[in-house]
Amino acid sequence: MSVPPQAFVNKNKKHFLGIPAPLGYVAGVGRGATGFTTRSDIGPARDANDVSDDRHAPPAAKRKKPEEEDDDEDLNDSNYDEFSGYSGSLFSKDPYDKDDAEADAIYESIDKRMDEKRKEYREKRLKEDLERYRQERPKIQQQFSDLKRELKSVSEDEWSAIPEVGDARNRKQRNPRAEKFTPLPDSVLSRNLGGESSSSIDPGSGLASMMPGVMTPGMLTPSGDLDLRKIGQARNTLMTVKLSQVSDSVTGQTVVDPKGYLTDLQSMIPTYGGDINDIKKARLLLKSVRETNPNHPPAWIASARLEEVTGKVQSARNLIMKGCEVNPSSEELWLEAARLQPRDTARAVIAHAARNLPHSVRIWVKAADLEQEVKAKRRVYRKALEHIPNSVRLWKAAVELENPEDARILLSRAVECCPTSVELWLALARLETYENARKVLNKARENIPTDRQIWVTAAKLEEAHGNTHMVEKIIDRAITSLSANGVEINREHWFKEAMEAEKSGAVHTCQAIIRAVIGHGIEPEDQKHTWMEDAEACANEGAYECARAVYGYALSVFPSKKSIWLRAAYLEKQHGTRASLEALLQRAVAHCPKSEVLWLMGAKSKWMAGDVPAARGILSLAFQANPNSEEIWLAAVKLESENREYDRARRLLSKARASAPTPRVMIKSAKLEWALNNLDVALTLLEEAIRVFGDYAKLHMMKGQIEEQMNNDEEARNTYSQGLKKCATSVAMWILQSRLEEKLKNVTKARSVLEKARLRNPKNPELWLESVRLERRNGSAEIANALMAKALQECPNAGRLWAEAIFMESRPQRKTKSVDALKKCEHDAYVLLAVSQLFWTERKINKCREWFNRTVKIDPDLGDAWAYFYKFELLHGTEQQQEEVKTRCKTAEPHHGEAWCKVSKEIGNWCLSTEQILLLVANNLPVPT
Repeated sequence: MSVPPQAFVNKNKKHFLGIPAPLGYVAGVGRGATGFTTRSDIGPARDANDVSDDRHAPPAAKRKKPEEEDDDEDLNDSNYDEFSGYSGSLFSKDPYDKDDAEADAIYESIDKRMDEKRKEYREKRLKEDLERYRQERPKIQQQFSDLKRELKSVSEDEWSAIPEVGDARNRKQRNPRAEKFTPLPDSVLSRNLGGESSSSIDPGSGLASMMPGVMTPGMLTPSGDLDLRKIGQARNTLMTVKLSQVSDSVTGQTVVDPKGYLTDLQSMIPTYGGDINDIKKARLLLKSVRETNPNHPPAWIASARLEEVTGKVQSARNLIMKGCEVNPSSEELWLEAARLQPRDTARAVIAHAARNLPHSVRIWVKAADLEQEVKAKRRVYRKALEHIPNSVRLWKAAVELENPEDARILLSRAVECCPTSVELWLALARLETYENARKVLNKARENIPTDRQIWVTAAKLEEAHGNTHMVEKIIDRAITSLSANGVEINREHWFKEAMEAEKSGAVHTCQAIIRAVIGHGIEPEDQKHTWMEDAEACANEGAYECARAVYGYALSVFPSKKSIWLRAAYLEKQHGTRASLEALLQRAVAHCPKSEVLWLMGAKSKWMAGDVPAARGILSLAFQANPNSEEIWLAAVKLESENREYDRARRLLSKARASAPTPRVMIKSAKLEWALNNLDVALTLLEEAIRVFGDYAKLHMMKGQIEEQMNNDEEARNTYSQGLKKCATSVAMWILQSRLEEKLKNVTKARSVLEKARLRNPKNPELWLESVRLERRNGSAEIANALMAKALQECPNAGRLWAEAIFMESRPQRKTKSVDALKKCEHDAYVLLAVSQLFWTERKINKCREWFNRTVKIDPDLGDAWAYFYKFELLHGTEQQQEEVKTRCKTAEPHHGEAWCKVSKEIGNWCLSTEQILLLVANNLPVPT
């Protein structure tokens, strides 16, 4: 052991002092020191780890050597097993070498392999034992699980009817009667205290000292009788005097109102509903923050607001004013102090704030807000502008209070002080005359060369004074100047400027902006697509002039694109005038003469305006550009037939059959003769057409309908049969044949026709619907319900089937069925129409109208929806609402719908307009029940 160097310096100091004790050292053990036990101790006094004292220890038993222990192995026959041998190891004495380790590893791997084989069986058995144990001894939680599951069916009333847990104590313990103390009146005390009829207290008795305010006779207490009634009167007099003193204080502030004292107490109840302990904690925390850092304004503001929330407004005011004294340069503190004070006091506070912070805009604005008269507000703002002449906010607020002439003078000074404020320049330009406004805008451009609004305002100014030729130049110069000054030309921002210009009436400016920026930053291959999106976005925003400008520019770049011409024409048709539409279409057909749609739109526009000769002229030009065009032939025929020029129509159709013999031309020829009641001629034309176009289903159907009209039912049946051989997928023809059989009282045959049709055309909702209706018409409601169930399984998303199924249910079940229908077909017009009718039957007028609007919006081509909507408005709406529905229907021009087609396809109604058909269909429709 090394000796520390300090030991050589001090000879008297032992060398082992200050060194940690060696391992296992116990003090005093060398000289035989041991611990001892006293009566107060439990157990030995020394630690269990102490070194034992061999002198006092009992003699230890003689232990065998390890070698002897190994020799004494139990080789008795009772310890021998036939399979595993002795329980001990016979070869434990032998050395454990490499072969033994290898053998143990092999046996261990075999045991592991066998254990894996038995693992699945063992786990399965363990699981079965565990399940059996849990079944025999279930937990209390499992015993009540079925009852818990049944709780979900308990209603709210049943739950509230469950009695509370009873109290096991008896009634007296449960409902202890509170002790009642009834104070005795003074008269009883005065009568009974002194004996028979004494009305005073004996001062010598000890009772007098028990009463407050009454003292026993002594050095300063006068002796004599004391009247209790006088004590009560004196007490009331004393309270009155105190209240009078408080209410008539020297400062003149009434602290307590003697008449409304209790009422004032009610108003002192704090409005804060939180925990009072939270308020106390918050107060302590905020006080700590204020004392730690008194120059931290948010701490003062938070403290004041806490007091305000708890109803102590005066404390809040005192705190915030103290904060203002500590932090006189804090704008937030002064504004908060002004908010907490009443108006008159707030004016004094804000005046003090303005003296401390004369360059704070918010304080001056607050000071102006606290003034009630306009004259005082102006004075405040002018004083503020003396201190802060470059504040745009103050200039704007001051200008708003002035009349136009004074505002112009103020603004002229404002733009000198704030030359970079665009708003001030533009406001001054609006108030100036035309010449001065131009000068103002030129100065503004010099001071702010990077702002586009000044250029746009200049363009609007020129347009407002009729200088439309200058508008284009100004916008072009704006783009050039801004680009030169490093301003990015953002198309979206310029488009917004164009829309704003259109809303303000500056049409030329908006068009000039569009033409200037529409091609900026667009790749040539993306131009058409991008411009169409721009036009649609403008139209959706209601900026139709911007959309026209976009289409105009696009057509100047792509003059031969039919799609752009069509989009522009639809825009004019919806939002333009007839003259603008016709002018556009004239330009369109000049550039796209092969486009039949454009020719037909032009002819229809003229025809709708009543100018039939002009429509004929357009169609003749269309014939020249598109010889043998089926669409133009049929449009010319329709024009003549609608205007009752039947001979002209016949001649046109005969020419069309000779030059362009198409199925549609043949159908129109036969329909014209059918409408004019020339049935034989119509049949001849149809037979001729069937020989050429035998696979065209409409020819067979028309022939069969004409034969039915002539009462040739057998020939009609043959016609349908022959047609179905060639057109087996024509659903309408299958339905016509079925109805013919039903008309001839062959219900079974009609049913078989529909079954055959469903086999040929699987998953067709119209055929299923006709089968269901056939059964209902013949009184087989159960069969109809079964068929409807099958139909909904085969066609789960068929709206027509769901609509029919809703009204096949009883009234209480219809709502549930309608919910199922909406889940399957949320956006199907037939389902929405059925739900609208359902609301109609329940007399929910507003909801019904809302759902009708939703229906016609989803599918405006469904005539049945328009007819039901119009019928609903006839019964429950105003004349204005009826006219609105009629106008919207005429615009939509519907062509489909079962009830609608039944009227419109009637040969006698072939010349009726949309409005006339609407009136007829609505008149024939039943009110839903």
